[in-house]
Amino acid sequence: MKLDIPPGDFAGYIFDLDGTLVDTMPLHYRAWDEAMRAAGLQCQLDEELFYSLGGVPTLKVAELIGKHYGLKVDPHAIFDHKESLFKALQKDAKLIEPVVAIARRVAATHPVAIASGGPRDIVGRSLELAGLAPMFKVVVSADDVVHGKPAPDMFLLAAKMMGVAPEKCLVFEDAEPGMRAAEAAGMKWVRVPSRKKKAS
Repeated sequence: MKLDIPPGDFAGYIFDLDGTLVDTMPLHYRAWDEAMRAAGLQCQLDEELFYSLGGVPTLKVAELIGKHYGLKVDPHAIFDHKESLFKALQKDAKLIEPVVAIARRVAATHPVAIASGGPRDIVGRSLELAGLAPMFKVVVSADDVVHGKPAPDMFLLAAKMMGVAPEKCLVFEDAEPGMRAAEAAGMKWVRVPSRKKKAS
């Protein structure tokens, strides 16, 4: 995996979780596919659509997928079903070692944070199962902000909690909404290529 790290003197590092530190996106896809079929979807969930929504808060994803397929859905019911399906799969997630190695290295000398579009309990469980929880004292989830990615709120909150100016933060992200959020926050970012999606 080749990561294009921008030059700069960064004082803090912010990492997305799913698809960036932990390879959970294929598991999330399986859970979304099953949850949407239970909600009335008559075909397999479009993978390109799913990956284009990476980093968007789970409740919003339920709304957007339902709208895309013209389904009248209860986003809260889909949210609960999808998360219960994902919890059963979570233990199968593998670390994305090149990014984890960078996180471990910078965490030794700089503040680091997680900024994830997932709900707090799921994010916390992923970090615990991956053995990454002790490294990240600052964790921002979809539950902590009104506006999720691509709004900058998560990254700005993470920077504030780390005590680092936004322009001094470097963000690691695998999905377009997260990169747009980093730019909106005035932060430089590193694209983590997804195994399922071309890094175009």
